[in-house]
Amino acid sequence: MIGAIWREVPGIVGLALPIVMGLAASTLIGVTDSVMLAPLGPVPLAAVGLTGAVAVLFYAAIYGLLSALSVRIGAAWGAGEGLAIPGILRSGLALGALVGVGSALVMAALWPLLPLLGQPEEVVAAMGAYWFWICAFLIPFAILTVFKSAFEAVEKPWLGTAFAFLGVAINVPLNYALIWGIGPLPELGLTGAGLASFLAETLALLVAFFWWRYAPSMRRLRLRRQVKLREMGITFREGAPLGAMYVVETASVSIATLMIGAFGTVALAGNQVAQAVGGVLYMLPLGVAGAVAIRVAQERGAENLGALRPIALAAVAVAGVWLVAAAVVLALEGEAIARLVTDDPEVVAVAAAIFLVFAPMQVSDAVQSAMLGSLRGLSDTAWPAMVSAIAYWPVALPLGYMLAHWGGMGPSGIWAGYILALAGAGAALTVRFWRRTALLAERPSV
Repeated sequence: MIGAIWREVPGIVGLALPIVMGLAASTLIGVTDSVMLAPLGPVPLAAVGLTGAVAVLFYAAIYGLLSALSVRIGAAWGAGEGLAIPGILRSGLALGALVGVGSALVMAALWPLLPLLGQPEEVVAAMGAYWFWICAFLIPFAILTVFKSAFEAVEKPWLGTAFAFLGVAINVPLNYALIWGIGPLPELGLTGAGLASFLAETLALLVAFFWWRYAPSMRRLRLRRQVKLREMGITFREGAPLGAMYVVETASVSIATLMIGAFGTVALAGNQVAQAVGGVLYMLPLGVAGAVAIRVAQERGAENLGALRPIALAAVAVAGVWLVAAAVVLALEGEAIARLVTDDPEVVAVAAAIFLVFAPMQVSDAVQSAMLGSLRGLSDTAWPAMVSAIAYWPVALPLGYMLAHWGGMGPSGIWAGYILALAGAGAALTVRFWRRTALLAERPSV
C-alpha cells in the first residue's frame, strides 16, 4: 500500500499545484484590494472583509456547483469517451452564465439587510458601490470557473491557472489607477477597487473564451455540440449538493466574521488581515481536494478501483505536509506576517491572535479536505453536505461564541471553535470513503 501511495503523490502534486495556484490567484484579487486599500485606514479594510464574508458564500456555491463538471469530464476522459466532453463543456458554459447572473442578483438583494446585522455604521456607509461591483464580479467568475474545470479534467490545468493569474495581473494596475486616480481618472478609493476587480475578471474571461474558440490545442473541446437542457440538468443535480455543502461551510465562516464584527471595526479589520492570509493557505487543501476528485473520477471511469484508496491517502499526505508547515509558520511568525499587510498596531495584535488559532486548524483541514475531494470523485456529495452542516453549525459556531465571550478569548475565540469541527468532519468523511470504496470493490465487473 505504501508503494502505491507513493506512486500517486507525483500525480496529485502535478494536478494540485496548478489548481492551487489558480484558486490562490482568485483569492489574490481580494488580497490586493486589502493591501492597496490599507493606507486609507481600517474602514476600507473592514469593508473589504465584510463584503468578502458575504461574497465568499457565492464563490463557494458557484465553485461547488460547477466543479461537478470536472468530475463528469474527468470520468468521461478516463473512460475514453472524449467525444462527449464538448457537449458537457458547452452545456456547462450555459449553466455557468445562469448561475453567475442568479448569484449576482441574490447578493445584490442582500444589501438592505446589512444595517440590521449590527455591523459598524461607518463601514456599511462606505461600502455600497464596492458591494455592487463585487456582485457583478460573480458573473465572469462563474463562467471562467467552467473553463478552468474543463481544462483541469482533460490534463491542461496550467491553462486555467494562466487565465486566473491574468486576472490578478490586470487587477493590480487597474486597482492603482482607480483607487488613487491617474491622469484624467478620478480617485475612487474603495469603489475603484471593486470596479477594478470586475474589469480584471471580465478581461481574463474574454481571453479564455477566445483561446477556446481559436487555439489549435482546443480543437477537441470545441466540437460542434448542441447545448442540452438535459445535460445542464444532470450537472446541476450532481453539483447542487456540492454547492450546498460549500455554502454550509462558508456560511458558517461568514457568520463567524459577522460575530467578530460585534467586537468593533479594529477587530473586523484584524480578522480581514488574518482571513486574507488564511484564505491563501486554504487554497492548497482546496486544490488538493479538486485534484483528488479528478484523479478518483478518472480511475473510476477507467474501472481501476484498486487505485482509489492510494490516491486518497496520497492526497492526505500532500495536504498534511504543507499544512503542518503552515501551522508552524503561523504560530511563530503571525505578528510579522500581519505587519506585511498593515502597520496599525491594534489591527496587527488582533490578526496575530487569530493566527495562533489558525495554526492547529491547518492540520485537521488536511484530512477533511482530502477526503471531501475523494468522495466528490465518487459523485458522493449529499452525505458530506450533512456532515458539514452538523460540524460547522451546531459544533463550531456555538463553541466559538462561548470561547470568545465566556472564555475571554475575544475575536480569536470565534475561530477556535472550528478546530474540533474540522477534526470531527475529517474522521467522518474518512470512514465514509472507506466504506464506499469497499462497496465498489465488491461489485461484479460489467
